[in-house]
Amino acid sequence: MQRMKALLRARHSFTRKVGFLRSFSALPDYVPNNNLQDQVLVEGKANSRAAILNRPSALNALNTSMVARLKRLYESWEENPDIGFVLMKGSGRAFCSGADVVALYQLLNEGKVEDFKSFFETLYKFVYLQGTYFKPHVAILDGITMGCGAGISLQGMFRVVTDKTVLAHPETQLGFHPDAGASFYLSRLPGYLGEYLALTGEKLNGIEMIASGLATHYILNARLALIEDRVGKLNTDVPSVIENSLAQYGDLVYPDRESVLHKIETIDKCFSHDTVEEIFDALENEAASSYDEWCTKTLKKMKEASPLSLKVTLQSIREGRFQSLDQCLAREYRITVNSISKKISNDFCEGVRARLVDRDFAPKWDPPSLGDVSKDMVDCHFSPFNELEPELELPTATREPYF
Repeated sequence: MQRMKALLRARHSFTRKVGFLRSFSALPDYVPNNNLQDQVLVEGKANSRAAILNRPSALNALNTSMVARLKRLYESWEENPDIGFVLMKGSGRAFCSGADVVALYQLLNEGKVEDFKSFFETLYKFVYLQGTYFKPHVAILDGITMGCGAGISLQGMFRVVTDKTVLAHPETQLGFHPDAGASFYLSRLPGYLGEYLALTGEKLNGIEMIASGLATHYILNARLALIEDRVGKLNTDVPSVIENSLAQYGDLVYPDRESVLHKIETIDKCFSHDTVEEIFDALENEAASSYDEWCTKTLKKMKEASPLSLKVTLQSIREGRFQSLDQCLAREYRITVNSISKKISNDFCEGVRARLVDRDFAPKWDPPSLGDVSKDMVDCHFSPFNELEPELELPTATREPYF
């Protein structure tokens, strides 16, 4: 109980540290939308604008045209003196399930590597734009929020969650790595909670996001229309005014007895180790001594993931703890591009094939085990590009990230 109280206190520290901080879908868009502008709708108010992710049949999974449109809209809204603040939300039962990974998988299979890289370059540049945005930003994460769906929202000033919110980073299960700034915000969670979430892909609900500092306000789904109406009528660019309006409809909540946050001591004990192998050993020892089913379940999830992705992800989170947002995004872009070069592994395509395309749920990871993953294989993902491959360029001279 004392550890839980400390965690709840830490969330306020995290929010102050990250508060103004300025991924990944299981579903392709089975219903084509010929009007690309309809995939990101705009709702205009007197003093604000709202971007609405609108691919509900694909759980609002992101494609290149959507991210490019978001970037253009946000740039124009930032320059417009009549707009005081910006809001983002999703249509249907998801906020955003992340990237449309099946479409990305198809691009690689068709040899369209440059199109694949273009998606991530545009995505990371938008994340940086939002993470350094000059105006207040409100993200309403109502429903499923996965992978880079978290990346495009958690960097902003206000992050509103509900009783319908579910957050997850399942990238290692797909042979990838948590990206779009995930190594920045996950590494700043209390203790080693970020490592746990990144390596296992386990979910947090809205209350747990509040407790850990990932979200700033909790509002019941049934009251969302009221708060959106109230915020939409505001004529301000003052963060404290927006904060007060959100707080009036907010609820004071605490994690229930079944919450993974009550396992924070065990998480810290097991996930604080330097290597993935040591984390496995710690979990196995804890399971043997405590007979805790949670340890067994956690081990099972990690054993289903790509061994190479687990090691790359752990190093990425650990490096992110000491880096600014722009540095994290630049490193994540290197990992992404190096991971699809197929010089070392084809785990991303294999993971998507096994879990989302053929659905045999039997990925043939290469290398097949942690022992087969060498340090050189991991380090290769973090290596700078040669002169023929441009690094991710972000406007750090004119847009300084909050850190």
